This record gives sequence, structure tokens and C-alpha cells, in this order.
Amino acid sequence: MFCLLIPSLNNAQKKVKSATAQEPSALLKTTPKLVVGIVVDQMRYDYISRFWDGFGEGGFKRIIGQGFNCKNNHFNYAPTSTAPGHASAYSGTTPAYHGVIGNDWYDKESDKVVYCVSDSSYSSVGTTGASGQMSPHRMTVTTITDELRLHTEMKGKTIAIALKDRGAVLPGGHTANGAYWYHGGEDGNWITSSYYMATLPKWVENFNASKTAARYKQAWVPLKDIKSYVQSGVDDNLYEGLFAGESAPVFPHDLPKLWDENGKFEILRSTPFGNALTTEFALAALEAEKLGIDNITDFLAISYSSTDYVGHKYGVNSKEIQDTYLRLDLDLERLLNNLDKSVGAGEYTLFLTADHGAIDVAAYLKDQKIPADYMDWAKINQEFRQFLQFTYGTTDLIKNFSNNQFFLDHQLVKSLDLDLRQVQETLAKELLNYKGIDQTYTAYQMWQNQYTEGLPSVLQNGYNQKRSGDILVVLAPGTVTSMTGSTHGSPQIYDTHVPLLFYGKGIKRGSTSKRTEIPDIAPTLASLLGIAFPNGTTGTPIVDVLDQ
Repeated sequence: MFCLLIPSLNNAQKKVKSATAQEPSALLKTTPKLVVGIVVDQMRYDYISRFWDGFGEGGFKRIIGQGFNCKNNHFNYAPTSTAPGHASAYSGTTPAYHGVIGNDWYDKESDKVVYCVSDSSYSSVGTTGASGQMSPHRMTVTTITDELRLHTEMKGKTIAIALKDRGAVLPGGHTANGAYWYHGGEDGNWITSSYYMATLPKWVENFNASKTAARYKQAWVPLKDIKSYVQSGVDDNLYEGLFAGESAPVFPHDLPKLWDENGKFEILRSTPFGNALTTEFALAALEAEKLGIDNITDFLAISYSSTDYVGHKYGVNSKEIQDTYLRLDLDLERLLNNLDKSVGAGEYTLFLTADHGAIDVAAYLKDQKIPADYMDWAKINQEFRQFLQFTYGTTDLIKNFSNNQFFLDHQLVKSLDLDLRQVQETLAKELLNYKGIDQTYTAYQMWQNQYTEGLPSVLQNGYNQKRSGDILVVLAPGTVTSMTGSTHGSPQIYDTHVPLLFYGKGIKRGSTSKRTEIPDIAPTLASLLGIAFPNGTTGTPIVDVLDQ
């Protein structure tokens, strides 16, 4: 009896030894051959559950079923717009630290409005004009893509792709091997900046020469029977915008007929074909750049921009937005299948999130007896200027209004022998009298207080001391400025609640309803990869996600 137990005991010891005798490096890091970052522009979290029954098995359902779903994921700052969203997801921090406070903003030093990635010190590559004069120079911190490049002694590649320039430039970081964006107009080509390279790679030239974009000059018809689109409103309604040349916002949208009046290849941005084209270009990059073929981790950053264009035109409750997400699901399936073949199933890590959410069309909400309204900024501006003239004898105190922030002329305030803090407070109190404005805060409050919860905390995380304004305005919930289609930018929950999905190597299967935040993405990836956090990181790793 005793002798019979010895082999069993030895086998048990071998199993324990095998389980514990891992390579020491495996306890420190996970080494996928490729990391894929996906940002879906203007994606609300509830699009997943709302359109779930229409999805196939290989896209969203595969990522969620085999990956990890953070159900309560939020932006912890405002404004919630494209450039800050991409910068925050990849840098692990907020506009307060990375400096990208909007898509455009008033620059106090130059006394003019600047675009988030514009840079006239570089030239366009792949086109003439200023469309390629871009760089990440206004983002003042590193990104997870930068840190991966540094960690691999620049041997790991980073390629970033989006229809929008800012959707490629900011995720690519300061060290990307290539960042490419779409130039519509007459040609429908992909371009870049001399910040990255002097000429387009041969594979990009070949892709442009193939006229792939021209294949999408076709009617946009529903992917499935439109009668099955019961998760959205009626097709013909007053809540949606129109392409030039259309009389009603209904399917089919005849792109060949609408082509010339809508910027030719530009029209593809506002259809799901823009996402399909993005996928095709990403797959071409995957192959040509040989991403994920060796043991040095590469990074492919993809931003799907058409969801934002469609959302702005048609709105959250439109059949167009439903069709766009059903088609995006097929794009994700195609991408995953190609990653399985080229990189290897289980050899890559992927995350998917959004750069902001969206509010439903205010007129639709009002028709459903839900509190909502439009801002009459022209009327407010007229009344506010009258107040300025009466109180201070001039309207020139206001230098600029952008991203729901007023910028004061500090030199004029000083020359009039006024106290800056008092002027800020006086104007903030006056603005509270106007319909649609729910809350106001001053720069002095942002400087002096440390907010830890509620809307003030969200605003403070978006407040950059060098770049932000003097008075911050919060619109009432449900209040917007656009008459049709969806919009975003506020600190309200409909703009902050977005998906965060992880999938692949080093990722657990499961989900959580604990609160997570956009700046948590980069440190989570850094912990998985065993590399340095981006140098401005304020987020924390989501430990439930990591399978180590």
C-alpha cells in the first residue's frame, strides 16, 4: 500500500513543480507580438446591449465573450471631444496634464485659435495643401505607444490609422513609425506628415493607386432588412440631418447621385463605408509593415471615425446609426480573423474604447416628455455683451469663447485696475441667469480647490492651468446646441459613459461593474507589458483585467 502511494506522490510533486517553475519573466510581464488599440468615435456604452441581437458571433460578441468588459467605464474630465479622448486613452491622464484641452482652443500665447495637431513647421506628404501639416507637439506627455517604443529600443513598431488626422496623430504618440489619415476630396487617398517621413511608403502609394476608396461610391442601403431595425426610431423624421441634395433623411442614400454636392470622396466619412475603408487600410498596414511577426511587441492603433460623422448627422436613435454599428461589427470580425492568421490566435492583445459618448437629439427627447432644450447662444451673447458694457464700459474683456469656456483679456483687466478674481466671479454669477446654463466655475476655483467628486471634479480634470479659460460653463442636462443629430462635449454621463473592452493575450475573461476611467487604459497595458507608465499617468491599472 505504501509503495503504491509513492508514484502518486511523485506525480503530484511534479505537477506542483511544473506549475510554479515558470520563467521569471512570465511573472513580470506578458509579451504579445502585437497590441491593437481601437477607439470608436462617439460610441455610447449602451450601443453594445442595444444592438447585441444584430451582431454576429465574430466581432463584439467574440471580444466580450472571450475578453473582459468594463461596464461602468467613464471619462473623468470634460470637454468630452475627439482630441482629448484619444490623448487621454493613450497617455493615461487628463487634459489637465497632457494639454490637449479640445479639438481647437484659444491659445493665450499666440492670441489665436489653434487646432490640436496642426503644425506648420512640417509639410504634407501624399497631398498638397495643409492637410498633412500635423504633429503631436501640443500633447505635452508621452503615450503608451511612446513607452513601448522606448522599452524596445525603438525596435517595436507603432502604426496609427484613422480617417481623422487627430485620431491617428495622438494615439501614435511622439515616436510613431507612421501615422496616416484620410484625405477625401478628389482622390480619397491616405496621407501623412513630414514629421514621420519624407515620402509615403510604397505600400501606401500602392493602396492609393488601387482606388480602393472608389469601390465605395455606391448606394448606402441597410445591411439587413430595415424592418428588423427595431432598436431605432422611424427612418423618416425631423431629428436628422441631410446630405446636400437629399429631401429626406431616409434609406437608400444614393452616394453616386450625391457625390459632387458633398465633397466627392469626403462623403464616405459620413457613411459606414469610411469604417470599412479604415479596416482595409489597417489590414494593408498589418501585412506591409510586418506587424506582430517577431517577439518584439508592435502596436497598431486604429480609430473608427465614421461612427462620429454618422452620429452627428443622424443621431443616437437613427436607423443609420444602427446600420453603422452592425457593419462595424463585421469590420471587427474581419480584423480579428486577419490578426488570427497573420499574428496568431492568442498572440495579440486588444482593447476597444471610445473617445466620448453622445446625447440623443433634444427635439426627440422633448417629444418623449424628457427635459431637454437648445441653447440660443446668439441671444445669450447679446445679453452678455450688454452686461459687460454696462458693468465695465467695454465688451473687450472677453477674448474668446470656446469649449464652453470664456477667456478674459488679462492685460485689459489690469489696465482698468480691476481684480481678476472678482471679474471672474461677477461674470460667472451673471451667466447663471441665462437659460440653459446650469453651473459656472471660475479659474480661481479650479486653482484653489481640490475637487474629488461630482461635476466640479470632472471639470478640474479637464482644466489645464496654462491653456484653459477663466470661466467654465456647464449646460443643463439635456441641453445642446445642434438642432439635428447627436452631439457631445459635456461632463454629463451620456457623454462620459463609453465602452472599455480588453481581449487576447494576458487578459482574463469576465466583466466588472466597478467604475473604471479612460486614464486607466494606458497603465493597465503598461502593467501587462511590464513597461514604464506614460510620464503623465494619473490613472491606475485595472487589476481585474490582467491574467497575471
